[in-house]
Amino acid sequence: MSSLLSDLSIRIYPEPDRSELDHFDRLPDSILLLVFNNIADVKALGRCCVVSRRFHALVPQVENVVVRVDCVISDDDSNSSNSSSDKTRGTFSNLFRLVFGGIVKPLQALGQLLGPKRTALVSGSSSSSPPSSSSFLAVGTGEDGGEMDQGGVTHHSPTQVLKNFNEIRVLRIELPSGELGIEDGVLLKWRADFGSTLDNCVILGASSVINPNASADSANALCGVGGNNNGGVGADDNGSIPDSFYTNGGLKLRVVWTISSLIAASARHYLLQPIISEHKTLDNLVLTDADGQGVLHMNRDQLEELRVKPLSASLASKRTLVPALNMRLWYAPHLELPDGVVLKGATLVAIRPSEQSPKKEPSDVSWVSNVFEEPYRTAARMLVKRRTYCLEMNSF
Repeated sequence: MSSLLSDLSIRIYPEPDRSELDHFDRLPDSILLLVFNNIADVKALGRCCVVSRRFHALVPQVENVVVRVDCVISDDDSNSSNSSSDKTRGTFSNLFRLVFGGIVKPLQALGQLLGPKRTALVSGSSSSSPPSSSSFLAVGTGEDGGEMDQGGVTHHSPTQVLKNFNEIRVLRIELPSGELGIEDGVLLKWRADFGSTLDNCVILGASSVINPNASADSANALCGVGGNNNGGVGADDNGSIPDSFYTNGGLKLRVVWTISSLIAASARHYLLQPIISEHKTLDNLVLTDADGQGVLHMNRDQLEELRVKPLSASLASKRTLVPALNMRLWYAPHLELPDGVVLKGATLVAIRPSEQSPKKEPSDVSWVSNVFEEPYRTAARMLVKRRTYCLEMNSF
């Protein structure tokens, strides 16, 4: 009788087959969110959403998100693709328009000093109309419902991709390339911090970069000097800018670098407004590019400042107005870093709005020395020890 009852209980309450257990169901939500936050990539998180209803409910709670923009689509392309139907674009479909408006022609002229521009990022207009250009940044997917189709791939703006995330605290957006076309071998990097307007910007440039794996003969030929033990600079370098810097186009080139970097930074800042307004939980926002050319950064206080105090837009183009500036410049004809990399014509420019300058001691350059990753951080620290040159620039 007891054996019959035992058999009956097994039939009514069968033990679960361990091979059919979903071990993710045994993990608490907090652990899964930790995993999703480490994944961060918005495309990968999108794929996680379709795995299960539980994943679909948890992914919108992710706090750390990375959006890698696949391509930049010009307005002309998007207009031609939508000519047959008047699709209603989302509220933020025009986010991330890289518009340089009335300053495109000056940039194109100055850009000849820098080399050919990268295509698609800035496109000139016809001479019969005011110079302007604009592009959509797009994240490609294989799904329907995007705002435009290119080659069978549906493209969404970053704002559309992020609209279902409710608790983003750390957001990183990566463009496919930097906006500024430069010649091979030329170094140009910038980092800008914004609130409702520019807080500061640091630009590091060099006319050529010589890697330590280059032959000694070619390195000496390019640098014009042999090895030295004079703190990484030429033996005859007294810290002053040589006269040739002003006569051979060196100063003009640095002005181009500075203006172009500020325009790129202010355009990026302008385009971030809808995301910042939509996501109130943001504590840290970075807009960078795959080339590592430029980084726009906003911390929690700066994000809140933009929400409270609207930015001032440039009348000529869709970018944030750059205020009047005070700049400090450091220059070294030849700068050798500890790892053997040589920067020829190394230039560091530190920029602050004129109205902020009195708040900082003139000798305070700590904020300049730490903005770049190695080996460029070391280069900045070496340059700020040299003679300082002061410049001013009007608002534009």
